[in-house]
Amino acid sequence: MSVEVISLGCRMNLAESEQMRALLAGERDMVVINSCAVTAEAMRQTRQAIRRARRERPDARLMVTGCAVEIERETIGALGVDGLIANADKLDARAWNVPAAPTVAPFAQHTRAFVAVQNGCDHACTFCIIPTGRGPSRSRPIADVVAEVRAHVDHGIGEVVLTAVDLTGWSAGEQRLGDLVAAILRECSALPRLRLSSLDGVEIDPLLREIIASEARVMPHLHLSLQHGADLILKRMKRRHSRANALELISDLTARRPDIAVGADLIAGFPTESDAEHAENLSIIEALRIVHGHIFPYSPRAGTPAARMPQVPRPVISERAAALRAAVAHQRGLWLQDQIGRPQRVLAERDGTGHAENFARLALPEGTPAGQIVTIIPTRISEGLLA
Repeated sequence: MSVEVISLGCRMNLAESEQMRALLAGERDMVVINSCAVTAEAMRQTRQAIRRARRERPDARLMVTGCAVEIERETIGALGVDGLIANADKLDARAWNVPAAPTVAPFAQHTRAFVAVQNGCDHACTFCIIPTGRGPSRSRPIADVVAEVRAHVDHGIGEVVLTAVDLTGWSAGEQRLGDLVAAILRECSALPRLRLSSLDGVEIDPLLREIIASEARVMPHLHLSLQHGADLILKRMKRRHSRANALELISDLTARRPDIAVGADLIAGFPTESDAEHAENLSIIEALRIVHGHIFPYSPRAGTPAARMPQVPRPVISERAAALRAAVAHQRGLWLQDQIGRPQRVLAERDGTGHAENFARLALPEGTPAGQIVTIIPTRISEGLLA
């Protein structure tokens, strides 16, 4: 059997998993778990994936890489795996003892490509263990990124997603992320759609803000690494923005580009969170009109400062997470209703659905070719999808 790469966690892992598939294409009967350890739940899913892989393919060589290998190496090693590959070495052919492979390999089953442009993180958010798993920030050169994007375009990819551990942390000397995005748009003129993954709003440089507001090929979909809506909690998280910063950013961008859809990561029940601070967290969903929400119930990670702070009881965390999800669902419902009758340019995927430029998901007419960008005018909402 061929190599199976199982990717858990972030889009960064998805991008790296594609490169590992290319790197290991000549290997036989191997399973690779590209693990995640961002939360206790992510670690549980990693352990579960390892046990399932061993059960379903008992004779395969079972290898594990990713953040869990750095953060809980002994735990992972005790699960009966055949080898651990350091996170920093996962794309190095020497670590796998295989010949070097091209950076980009065409995968006919994909319609979008994830291009990793930065790795690691220099920040010290009190809840986050990822700097331990990913190391310090380092950025890929513009020329390398442009070459990879161009190769994907040459293989017929309809949309490229820039991803990273800290995307707005990309830099090259005095150049910031806006310079990288401008270079991609300039040098890859045939690229139909460029999407940006999670952004730290306060680190969006002036050029990038202008591009987001005005460039049609950059998708009107802004996902913020927001984490909370209360300033005191943001300070205890050691985040670099305030509630006012987020409100100003979204007010400015939506005034100039009204079709922008806002997404955000929000943590429920961070240590010390009071009822009033939870209410501020809840209220920012409506204030920013968050329609793509990733809600994370807080769970302590050993070795982080937040794990030593006074904890919110687990039942309260669950209740608050449910309230946040309900608020996002309400905003999303209103937003989807507003999309009815509006033409949507949709990148068709292979499961009969596709994503519009604003990341709304649509059901497509039967037989729509995967990878094609089609215009659909939705008339209804069916099971959470526009149709």
